[in-house]
Amino acid sequence: MPASRPMPSVGKHCHELRIDDGVTTWRIIYRVEPQAILVAKIFKKKTRATPKRVLRESKARLTRFDGLGIDAREKEKPQE
Repeated sequence: MPASRPMPSVGKHCHELRIDDGVTTWRIIYRVEPQAILVAKIFKKKTRATPKRVLRESKARLTRFDGLGIDAREKEKPQE
């Protein structure tokens, strides 16, 4: 199984990264944008399936970010 997998249930361009530090298995849910990587949630993995609560929180955080009017996809504007 790959260390990262798509998470279309969270949103477009979203993925889940698996990290095992030898003691704990961690998951990072993130979205890839051309100019940024947005981290929605970091959590300890305790079950095979991603908890529904984590999916809801991740979607909500990304939706709030989108509502801020900050476009991470927009290229940096040159300074004047």
